[in-house]
Amino acid sequence: MSADQSPIREYTGLIWIDDNPGIRLRILARSLDEATTNVIKEYGDGHGISIWSEEDASRAR
Repeated sequence: MSADQSPIREYTGLIWIDDNPGIRLRILARSLDEATTNVIKEYGDGHGISIWSEEDASRAR
């Protein structure tokens, strides 16, 4: 299954901009790369970003 056909899933994360506390994120995307790209489009590049999918994490166990 290619990235274009992957199911949309929810990604959760945090972004740190300058010295401000982390902002919680919820992103719907087909992949971690797509989720990261969407966050960078919205907030700009150069910030600390941490994104994960609970679905992916539960499969890794």
